[in-house]
Amino acid sequence: MARSDSFFSTISAKKPRPDGKPALSVQERFSALKNLPEFLRLVWQTSPALTLGNIGLRLLRAALPVAMLYIGQLILDTVVQLSRQPAPDRVLAPVMGLVALEFGLAILSDALGRGVALLDSLLGDLFANQTSVRLMEHAAELDLDQFEDSVFYDKLERARRQTLSRTVLMAQVLSQAQDFITMGFLAVGLTAFNPWLLLLLLVAVVPAFLGESHFNERSYSLVHGWTPERRELDYLRQTGASDETAKEVKIFGLSGFLIDRFRTLSDEFYQKNKDLVIRRAGWGTFFAAVGAGGYYAAYVYIISQAVYGRVSIGQLTFLAGSFGRMRGLLEGILSRFSSVAEGALYLQDFFDFFHLQPRIRRDDTQPVRPFPHPIRQGFTFENVGFKYRNAEKWALRNLNFTLQAGEKLALVGENGAGKTTLVKLLSRLYDPTEGRILLDGYDLREYDPAELRQEIGVIFQDFVRFQLPAGQNLAVGRIEQKDNRPRIEQAAAQSLADSVIAKLPQGYDQMIGRRFNGGVDLSGGEWQKIALGRAYMREAQLLILDEPTAALDARAEYEVFQRFNDLTQGKTAVLISHRFSTVRMANRILVIENGQFVEIGSHEELLGKGGRYAELFQLQAAGYR
Repeated sequence: MARSDSFFSTISAKKPRPDGKPALSVQERFSALKNLPEFLRLVWQTSPALTLGNIGLRLLRAALPVAMLYIGQLILDTVVQLSRQPAPDRVLAPVMGLVALEFGLAILSDALGRGVALLDSLLGDLFANQTSVRLMEHAAELDLDQFEDSVFYDKLERARRQTLSRTVLMAQVLSQAQDFITMGFLAVGLTAFNPWLLLLLLVAVVPAFLGESHFNERSYSLVHGWTPERRELDYLRQTGASDETAKEVKIFGLSGFLIDRFRTLSDEFYQKNKDLVIRRAGWGTFFAAVGAGGYYAAYVYIISQAVYGRVSIGQLTFLAGSFGRMRGLLEGILSRFSSVAEGALYLQDFFDFFHLQPRIRRDDTQPVRPFPHPIRQGFTFENVGFKYRNAEKWALRNLNFTLQAGEKLALVGENGAGKTTLVKLLSRLYDPTEGRILLDGYDLREYDPAELRQEIGVIFQDFVRFQLPAGQNLAVGRIEQKDNRPRIEQAAAQSLADSVIAKLPQGYDQMIGRRFNGGVDLSGGEWQKIALGRAYMREAQLLILDEPTAALDARAEYEVFQRFNDLTQGKTAVLISHRFSTVRMANRILVIENGQFVEIGSHEELLGKGGRYAELFQLQAAGYR
């Protein structure tokens, strides 16, 4: 056994894990079990009644194996005793009574097993549902920039995977407790006969347990370390076979590229996993042979005691059965312990996600300033700068201007200038890295973020195409009004989405998108009208439109902005567009370049200055000459 990758060398030395971290020691694996009390508390909170019922059935079932073995001993001893009596005195009634009792216990054991499986299933489904809801609720509380961080996304992905698989851990933990109780009953009988049998049992089983523990840790390390690659595999699988990407995949001939990348990654993972499972199978066979040797050594000893008359035939059956059952139980407990420890390691990923806290949230220790109705002064940027997490370059820097109440402000700049970042700061999806934003003279942080966002209607350039009925797609803008059909129809009319919905077979009840059966897809311009409707559905004091007409034709764009002018009377609005025919309708235009303030003023004022805006305007105008 001089191989460098042998089991004994790997278990004694902490080899690096595939994610670059040291392999977990046995102590660290035991330490992972500290997650179980919190996990069991969550199970209890899911349904106390189902949990108590599950535990009760398991307690009853735990006592049955030793009872059935003891009844079997009585049956054999009674048979032997009756066989030695004269023929006329032999009666089957005592034996038949014991057989009937054992039959009844067998039926009860099966019924209890089915009851446990039923409660496991019900409790597991409830737990999976509740933890999924909890995960979505917590994700909704976290900051936008956290979702834009790959490390965070790995944690979210691992937590999402654990939501369903942890129901198996619940059944494993409860089964451990049940088997421990059964072993306790069986151990009493073996100890009374010969305590050394228990020691022999441990010697036969413990090496296999250590082997399983080692390989479970290696399996966890492999899966944990490959989280980014597995996310990429999921992305490649989705991109290579999706209605959303099919057009460009075909046009650009990307299928070969995507398939090659998927094959490379999946083959690499397969090879790593293959090496692991082969070594696991080899060592598992060896340790199984050691365990079998210990069992048969004990079996030979018990048989010899029966041969020399030290135990009866019934006792031989009871002891051999108890030892065999205990061996099976102990192997199951130790093997399941490895699985439970592995599950506890994964459970740490689950709890790690819930330990993440948002930075942008209501400060309950400070009085919250009520949102102004109406906004009187507007929003003031005082030396505002913002830098994305883990980025070296500032996205925005030294911004100083005021968005006045009731004003329509257009943001102009090349792609990547920081326009969308600015409106995310305005809606407090981000907080400034430096400086501050004031609303009616008070720091934006003094207002409740949820109340602030209730007063802002936004359509982003990369708006979401929700796979929902048309009415609900519009109601997303104010989802609590999803049953208010007049309001939904009004928002549709304001955004021109009513003409799109009129063509749908089921109108406002028509499923939009191809993901679900019966769904109807829309063109880019039609989707954009739906998204615009969400902003109008909001009926907010501040309306933000980020490239709201990028997918519309010239006539539709003209009609949209004619309505936009009418619908934003008395409201504050921010408009981002590359079309100067659109931005000139704003009261003032703010020009941003490389995240820096360049100039601000009306269309005429900026043309008169002959600065950056005038240059960009002339460049675009030249294309129409």
